[in-house]
Amino acid sequence: MSFESYIARRYFSSGRYFISVSTWITIVGVTLGVAVVCFVMSMHNGFEAEIRSRLLGTTSHISVFPLGDPYITDYRQVVRQLETADGVLAASPFIYSKAAIQSASTGDGIIVRGIDPDLERRTANIADDIKLGTYTFEEKVINGDTLPGIILGRGLAGRLGVFIAQPVVLYSMSGEDLQRNSRPRVKKFYVSALFETGMFEFDGQQAYISLTDAQELFRVGDAVTAVHLKLTDIYRASELAPVIDSLLGFQYDIVPWNVLHQNLFSWIAFEKKILFLGFILIVIVAAFSIISTLVMLTMEKRAEIGILKTLGTTPRSVRRIFVYKGLLIALLGMLGGWGLALLAAYVQNRFRLISLPADIYFISYLPIETHLVDFVLAGLATFLICYLAALYPAGQAARLSVIEVLRE
Repeated sequence: MSFESYIARRYFSSGRYFISVSTWITIVGVTLGVAVVCFVMSMHNGFEAEIRSRLLGTTSHISVFPLGDPYITDYRQVVRQLETADGVLAASPFIYSKAAIQSASTGDGIIVRGIDPDLERRTANIADDIKLGTYTFEEKVINGDTLPGIILGRGLAGRLGVFIAQPVVLYSMSGEDLQRNSRPRVKKFYVSALFETGMFEFDGQQAYISLTDAQELFRVGDAVTAVHLKLTDIYRASELAPVIDSLLGFQYDIVPWNVLHQNLFSWIAFEKKILFLGFILIVIVAAFSIISTLVMLTMEKRAEIGILKTLGTTPRSVRRIFVYKGLLIALLGMLGGWGLALLAAYVQNRFRLISLPADIYFISYLPIETHLVDFVLAGLATFLICYLAALYPAGQAARLSVIEVLRE
């Protein structure tokens, strides 16, 4: 232990009552600042991870769209080729279109996905998100009619006022010549299951039907809208996209998830940076308390500083003593802030005290996910701010005149 750090520790625990209280108040201020910064960063990490997990569980890691044509006609061959690619777990085709839906009580406009249930189970989480009913599109006799199944989001089913085994009707004008007296195609289904992803937009607007029923309803023939892939590692999506493009002969538009949802995740990342800078202001406010605390300590320790200089202590060593005390405050505040942030994260994840309105956000509660890098960045920023704050009072202490102090 150096001479300067020893004196700094002695000064930390000594002094008048007012200065001691001021020191601890400053530590509490730094603690709260670090805790808020770390908690907000962890909140954004959790929010982003939850959104990514649910989006990719409902959509895909990489989507393959037709290039120049509205549909993919050779989708079976495309699926076989894609599943041979390194890093691809599975591939499944789907049809994606808008339609009108009608129940016995009301109607609405929705988004319909036509899927192969066996292939979709391997690439998406829809089967795991079923809350009521059975994940199937098999035909069933309902009130004397043989109807195929349809899977609705729980929010959509609630809005339509339908439940399991009740009939609904889909209407589509896709593929019709609107110049003629065309009528919408109508197909009746029964509700085979209700799913809930926890994402309001999906649960309230999406329905699944079989791929063959979708091809018939939307009049696309033996074709699909796109093919989506599930990867072994979602963070390799951008790396694998050009490989897949080459495998398919550059005939399709290959879109990884981070491009497909670029606006959403770019906004989350930008907001995280802005909030980090904003909440660092709390630490800066606490740094002003460090300045006042060290200035008061300098005034109280004038005699001791004079004695130290008389004994041969250099101004540089005196400056270090006060800088070390400022950094000691920063260290205690940083450790306390880390602990407080981790405790708050545990409590929120365990008891979900902070909820979110599902009709505004994708999720219904605030998830917290701590990252070491965020805590380290907050700690480094705190040390830098506290170091800069300690320089002025340390400089004032170093410039004290021995003659003036001894005269007093």
